[in-house]
Amino acid sequence: MNKLNVVIIEDEVPAARLLNSMVTRLRPEWNVTVLPGSVDEAVLWFREHPHPDIIFLDIQLADGNSFDFLSVAKPTSVVIFTTAYDQYAVRAFAVNSIDYILKPVDEKRLSDAILKYETLLGGEYVKSQDYLETLLDALQQKEKRYRSRFLISGVDRFWTLRVDDIAYFYSENKVTFAVTKNGQEHIIDLSLNKLTDQLDPACFFRANRQIIVCIDAIDHAEPYFNGKIVVTVRPPYKTKVTISEEKLSAFKLWLNF
Repeated sequence: MNKLNVVIIEDEVPAARLLNSMVTRLRPEWNVTVLPGSVDEAVLWFREHPHPDIIFLDIQLADGNSFDFLSVAKPTSVVIFTTAYDQYAVRAFAVNSIDYILKPVDEKRLSDAILKYETLLGGEYVKSQDYLETLLDALQQKEKRYRSRFLISGVDRFWTLRVDDIAYFYSENKVTFAVTKNGQEHIIDLSLNKLTDQLDPACFFRANRQIIVCIDAIDHAEPYFNGKIVVTVRPPYKTKVTISEEKLSAFKLWLNF
C-alpha cells in the first residue's frame, strides 16, 4: 500500500497514544498525525493543512462531537470512528464503507477496519459517493424514533404492551419473551437482534446472546469469573445474567450515561 497521511482526533491522551502505536505497528509506512480531541482545534488544523487520506475520529470530543467537526471542517478524508458506546447509533457507521472501532481499541478490529479501507480502492469508492452527507446522516441517528409498544395476541383478544412496562427480553428455543416489571411473560414476534435495533439504547442493553435488559430492571452487579460480571435483575431471571469482559467497559458507560 502507498504511503498515506492519517490523522487521529481523540480527546483522551492515553487512547490517542495507544491508537497511534497500533496504526504505526500495522502500517509503519503511513504518516500519522495526532491532533487534540477538540472540535475547534481540529477544524483549525484542517483549514491550514491538506486533508489526510484517513481520519480516526472519536465520536465524543472535548468541546463537542464528531458531527460538529465534520459539518464545519467538511473533510475529504475517509473516516473511521472510534467510540466507547457500542449501542449508540454505531450500526449506522458500518454501512456504505463507514466503519467504527469500539474502545478500548483491539488491534485485530483496527486491522480489519484498515483492510476494509484498502479493499475499497484506497477510499476512491467512498469518495465517489455522497460520503460526507452519509456520515452526517448517520450521526443524526439520535433523532430516530424507537419502539414504544407491542401488540400482544391472546386466545380470544389482543392488547398493547408498553415498552415502559418491560424489565427485560430473553430468547429461549428461538422464541422471544418480554418480561414485565410485575413478572408477566409475553411472546414477542421479533428476534433479539431486531429488538436491539428498535429499542432505545439509552434504556436497553444487550447483555449477551440470550437477554436484553432495561436499565430500570437492574438491581446490582458483582464480579464473576474470567473478568465477567453478573447482573441481578428484577424480577429475577431464571439463570445468571452475565456480561462478558469485552462488553464490560460499554456496560459501565451505559450505566453512567
